[in-house]
Amino acid sequence: MTTYSAVRTTGIYCRPGCGAKPLAENVQTFELAAAAEAAGYRACLRCRPYRVAGTVADEAPELVCRAVQLIITGVLDDADETALAARLGLSARHLRRMFNDHLGVTPDQFARSRRAHFARRLLDDSDLTIADVAFASGFGSLRQFNRAMREIFRSTPRELRDRRRRTDRLAADGGLVLRMPYTPPYDWPAMLAYLAAHAIPGVESVTDGVYRRTIALDGDPGLLEITAGGADHLLLHAHLPYWEGVIHVVERSAQLVGLESEPVLATAQLSGDPVIGPLLKARPGLRVPGAWGPFEVAVQAVVRDQSPADADEILAQLVEAAGTPVAGLGHGLTHAFPSAEALLTHSVSKTITLLAQEVAAGNLRLEVAEPLETLVPALTSIDGISEAAAHHIALRLGARDAFPGEPATGSEAWRPWRALAYLHLTQ
Repeated sequence: MTTYSAVRTTGIYCRPGCGAKPLAENVQTFELAAAAEAAGYRACLRCRPYRVAGTVADEAPELVCRAVQLIITGVLDDADETALAARLGLSARHLRRMFNDHLGVTPDQFARSRRAHFARRLLDDSDLTIADVAFASGFGSLRQFNRAMREIFRSTPRELRDRRRRTDRLAADGGLVLRMPYTPPYDWPAMLAYLAAHAIPGVESVTDGVYRRTIALDGDPGLLEITAGGADHLLLHAHLPYWEGVIHVVERSAQLVGLESEPVLATAQLSGDPVIGPLLKARPGLRVPGAWGPFEVAVQAVVRDQSPADADEILAQLVEAAGTPVAGLGHGLTHAFPSAEALLTHSVSKTITLLAQEVAAGNLRLEVAEPLETLVPALTSIDGISEAAAHHIALRLGARDAFPGEPATGSEAWRPWRALAYLHLTQ
């Protein structure tokens, strides 16, 4: 993972590879840019650390990682740390203590840093107005945005926009193009192959090295395209009905393609295993895929588990019958995936109907906040959902120890990283 170096004598922090050569005794290291900022350091103007992946490595406890994923989905946009802690069954004080111990920041500081770094990239990469950048990055007001940017980058947004380099701007033929940074190694072809194999007809497609999908934002349709970028980033081309909160679109997209999970500890532990170790060595860039829509992933997992030979046909019929039509996209994309409520009004299998009822009623929470030992029994209590399907859903929702296959010989030794082990066994 990226380790940031902060220099006490200058008050500046840098990413690895920066040309600055400070004395070792003046350097303090941080695993997160947010932690360096919380300690009073400002980002280097030369190496621009906001342009690299700011992921939280899996060395942090699973509870902290689940909290981070909830923050990424926008929980703290309209709620406070107390509400976030309650989602995880903790007190706000205990959650703050865990964040400080393992990340060096509070949850609020982490969220604020991510918003500011995303805004800084938008100022570089796009031609969005300053106001659009503020609201696209999740800030509640221009005043809040200006204050955060001055505190973190010691400059106003306008000054930061004026400093961007000629090569930063990403030209777009409609829509908005954004970089999604990652820390190598990352195997995009493998992720693309996985997404192609699990694509929902009418909603997702993979053609010519590009993953495309429809989305719905507050009922309005949009289109996302993800493709290879440079050595340390993918490119996201977003066609959206509005730019407000686009930070969450980008971060959900990053979760979908496994950019938000950096398997540092998992790789270290599994590399010595006689079965998984050689697979890791051969393909070190494999990442566990995430989900754009939890309900969408759940429906797909159940259909593919119950009717593997006819799954694409069944999913296509379901999408056409209950999904929201989206015209003129091409590439086989025709609909946004239906909500749980929409599926209740159409004739589908008994299991899917029961699943939709539980989700629509709020009895089943499909989110990263749910631990594996809670989520799997809740899913398998629904008639027709097998343990394998439940584990597949959990894997896509970020459960480290989900294992959709039959327990393999030696699989207990892969805990708590069986999701990554499973991916290596099946890809």
